[in-house]
Amino acid sequence: MPTYKNSLKSKLPEVPTSIFSVMSSLANEHKAINLSQGFPNFETSKELINLVNKAMLSGKNQYAPMPGIFSLRRAITTKMENLYGVSYHPETEVTITAGATQAIFTAIAATVNKGDEVIIFKPAYDCYEPAIQLFGGVPIAIQLDPESFSIDWEEVKKVINSKTKMIIINTPHNPSGRVLSEKDMLQLEAILKDTSILLLSDEVYEHIIFDSETHQTAALYPVLAERAFIIASFGKTFHNTGWKIGYCIAPIALTKEFRKIHQFNVFSVHHPTQAALASYISEPENYLNLGSFYQEKRDLFLSYLKESRFKFTPSKGTYFQLLNFENITEEGDYDFAIRLTKEAKIASVPISVFNTNNLDTKVLRFCFAKTDETLKQAAKILCNI
Repeated sequence: MPTYKNSLKSKLPEVPTSIFSVMSSLANEHKAINLSQGFPNFETSKELINLVNKAMLSGKNQYAPMPGIFSLRRAITTKMENLYGVSYHPETEVTITAGATQAIFTAIAATVNKGDEVIIFKPAYDCYEPAIQLFGGVPIAIQLDPESFSIDWEEVKKVINSKTKMIIINTPHNPSGRVLSEKDMLQLEAILKDTSILLLSDEVYEHIIFDSETHQTAALYPVLAERAFIIASFGKTFHNTGWKIGYCIAPIALTKEFRKIHQFNVFSVHHPTQAALASYISEPENYLNLGSFYQEKRDLFLSYLKESRFKFTPSKGTYFQLLNFENITEEGDYDFAIRLTKEAKIASVPISVFNTNNLDTKVLRFCFAKTDETLKQAAKILCNI
């Protein structure tokens, strides 16, 4: 007979299953069009796949160096120089990670101690808060404006105190699609100047920006750059989220601490994919055309929705579009999202799960990183609601 008695005390007792897992599982169960989880349903580049295969056949099948292969790190710093005119050292300031989420987790693990406060802006990507709590930190949530998703920088000033260890920003912003402006970054720079507060800048959608907006990377602002972990994702950029390859750029001192955790977390990531990416990103057109590619999809999706009862403001970045359903039902967004998946056969994500105190603004998030035919089918369903 078993004698073990489970006395395990959960480190994250209030953390539920991710909404992405919940909605994708529900979509599979009810055979619904899945516009909930943020992944493309079209293929990645055949050239990139062939480069991975070539790297495998050439013998790059053993451990990569812990921080990533040098050729990829050098290609990343070259990209930063060409795009933004900023310099990072490929040997000491770039680390290849097993996706952006691992990079975010590692940056928090390396710096946040018990009692440290970390400012996050809600709605926020759902990996931030649990990671902070896991290491004894205290998330300090500031709710973005429900309509514009703008940051109240005066409120930020008010909550900063001696316990503030880090601020996390995300631009372009998931789930709203808002892009932080130069004015935003300058205000953040003024707030952080003469403090020791760290910055985690989640920039995984840096190449998916629309309507002539420009990406304001933290690397462009000296006060921010000197204290920033900048997080990026190849999976988001090259339509292969299942490959789980990202990277972290940070000054030497921060990278040193980051790698102390990284080496015992994953040590290194998939070698042949790194080799392929080093070659692939050396051609700027492989990422510079991404904004126009996704803007066409956004515009197509919204053109189909003109006759619907949903209200919307076109997303400025990412491959997500928010739709307001207050003219359709008084249901809460979670219940409405569940019903749409079961009855209308289309899955989305309710925004309240990312908000402070589950604030419900009658908004759902839809992913438009899909084939044109999928978007047409999805829009037809939404127009009939």
